[in-house]
Amino acid sequence: MKVCRILGRNIRDSFKGVIRNFSLSLASISCITITLIVVSISIILSYNVNSFAENVEKDVTIVAFMNNDITDEEKDDVLERIKEINGIDSITYQSKTDIAAEMMASSEDLKNILSQYDESTSPLQPTYQVKNIEEIGKIALKIKKIKGVDIVKYGEGMVEQLVSVFDIVRKITIGMVIALIIVTAFLISNTIKITIFSRKREIEIMRLVGASNINIKIPFIFEGLFLGVLGSVIPIIITTYGYTALYKKFSGQLFSPFIKLIKPTPFIYEISLTLIIIGVLVGMYGSLKAVRKHLKI
Repeated sequence: MKVCRILGRNIRDSFKGVIRNFSLSLASISCITITLIVVSISIILSYNVNSFAENVEKDVTIVAFMNNDITDEEKDDVLERIKEINGIDSITYQSKTDIAAEMMASSEDLKNILSQYDESTSPLQPTYQVKNIEEIGKIALKIKKIKGVDIVKYGEGMVEQLVSVFDIVRKITIGMVIALIIVTAFLISNTIKITIFSRKREIEIMRLVGASNINIKIPFIFEGLFLGVLGSVIPIIITTYGYTALYKKFSGQLFSPFIKLIKPTPFIYEISLTLIIIGVLVGMYGSLKAVRKHLKI
């Protein structure tokens, strides 16, 4: 009961401290707000880039062209060998007839040309299409070594470059988030330091009446908590409504169906929770750092 009473008093004193020093508190809140908005944008960008990269790897299809004169028994053997490779989700077989039908449906000229051939005389090669894979290049190389496989195609070069670019962008955005959090903690620490210096006499009186170091620190730590919560309100509103509006405006994709955005729910709630946690932790750390290092309490 005594602990709850002390805690309640500290929270009340902290709230009063924020109101009494409103101009300085507003500076801290503004600092947190601006930084968390940028942090939110960086997190959204990072997660979506990561999603893009994963979708690229999942949607890429390795096409294994088999020898034109391959027998049914050899086809089955190739299939079994491909199944033994780890990281493959699905395998689809396309015969010469299937491939010819697709090509003929796409072009009248191709229809006129391919209609002259049957299964035995067709120049087309039967294929196995491998989808939803990991380590595209390594798996393609393993498939190419299988007896009966003539050529393996999957857009090599371009896919690796695209995934590499996504990986670089993801690392940059993660670095930005970490850097912004550190900068925010530093700025809040300096802002709160000014607040504490302006209340130096108040702290000296608290010491004179016998207040312990922990009793002096706690109200300032709670002030940092309040500042963090208040500073995260606007970024959360902007994130929630802004990302939802962006998703609806572009119908869940950017530029093409190939680049899909992450669905707002529960993504925006996870980001909102992250922003509150960052705001609270940074605010409390900034307050504690200012009290301990600048007033040497």
